[in-house]
Amino acid sequence: MPIGQVFPAEYDTQLINKQTRLQQLLAVYIKPDIEVFRSEASHFRQRAEFRIWHDGDDIYHAMFDPDTKQKVRIDYFPIACRIIADFMPVLLNKIQYNHALRYKLYQVDYLATISGELLVSLIYKRQLDQSWQDAATALIADLLPEWPIKVIGRARKQKVVLQDDYVTEHFTVDGKTLAYQQVEGSFTQPNAGVNQHMLNWTASIARQLSGDLLELYCGNANFSLALASYFDQVVATEISRTSIKSAQYNIALNNIMNVQVLQMSAEDVAKTLFNSTALKQIELANMALNTVLVDPPRAGLDTDTIKLISRFNDIIYISCNPETLADNLQTLNETHCIVKTALFDQFPYSHHVETGVWLQKRQSFSLCLP
Repeated sequence: MPIGQVFPAEYDTQLINKQTRLQQLLAVYIKPDIEVFRSEASHFRQRAEFRIWHDGDDIYHAMFDPDTKQKVRIDYFPIACRIIADFMPVLLNKIQYNHALRYKLYQVDYLATISGELLVSLIYKRQLDQSWQDAATALIADLLPEWPIKVIGRARKQKVVLQDDYVTEHFTVDGKTLAYQQVEGSFTQPNAGVNQHMLNWTASIARQLSGDLLELYCGNANFSLALASYFDQVVATEISRTSIKSAQYNIALNNIMNVQVLQMSAEDVAKTLFNSTALKQIELANMALNTVLVDPPRAGLDTDTIKLISRFNDIIYISCNPETLADNLQTLNETHCIVKTALFDQFPYSHHVETGVWLQKRQSFSLCLP
C-alpha cells in the first residue's frame, strides 16, 4: 500500500488475513473463536509525525518509505483522524511565508483526541527565541476559535510550552466516562476507537474476577483506570517517570482511590514480589493479588516475568506482537489455559496485530483443554 494511503474497500480482506494469521500462530492454545474488534477504515489515528520538507518557497509534510527509504510527499493523510488530516494543510498555509515559524522547521508532531483537542509540536534545528514565541502566539490567536489548538516548540535541549503540553482524552468504559491526560512525547494508544474496545473487553473480564490486581507496564494508567472499580486494590508499575506522573494525574483526575503506581520494571517486580523484605517496601504483603495484567513491548515477557505471572490465578495479556505472545504461551500453557482471545485492529493496512488473551489456572477452570 502506498505510504499514507488507505483503501477502505480492502479493509475487510486485510482484517481477515490478520485473523487467519493470529489463528495459525495460536492454534495450539485456543479454540477456533477469536473475537475481532474492527477499526474505522480511515481517519483512525490520533497521533501522527512528519518531517517538514522545504523546496524553495514550497513546504510540505513528508514521510519515508520503510522499504525504499525514499521521501514521500504527504498532502493529505487519511490515516490520521479528521482534525489532524484537515489541519495539516491549514498549518502549512499559515507558516509558509512566516519566517519566524518556518525557519529551520524540521518536524511536526500531532496529537489529537476524539473530542477534538489538538496539540501541535513544532520541532526545529535552531534555538527558539522571543520572536518565535510571539509568532506562535499570534498563530494560535489567528486560528482560534475554528482551530482550538495548543502549540509546543522544540529544539535541542529546549521545550517551549505556550499553553499545555497535553490533551485530555475521554473513553467510555462499561457506561462510565473516564478522562485521560495524554502528554506530548509520551506513549499513548494511537487508535482511540480501538483502544476503547480494548478497555471494554478487559473490563468485561474483570467483572468476573475478584480480589486485587497487579498491572505491569501501566503507562499513563490506560487499563488501571478502566479496571479499578472491579478490584479491591490495583497496584500498577511503570519505569517511565513521565508516564508515572501522568498516571498519578489521571488517578486524581478521575477521583479513583484504590490505585497506586510504583516506579518498578517488570523484571524488578519479578525479582522482588515474593521476597518478604521487598514486599514490605512496596506494600503488597497483605494484598489478595489474584489477577495480573501485562501489556509488554514487542519483545514480550522475559523468563522471570513469565514465572512471576504464572503464579496468578488469572492473567490478562495484551500483546502488540503475536509472535512473542505465541512464544510466551509455550510456557504459560503449562499452568494456564486460554479462556478468551481477541484481535484489536489498532493498525489497519499494516502487518501489526494487537491481541488480548485471558488465561486462567488449569485447576481453577473446568473448561481447560487437556
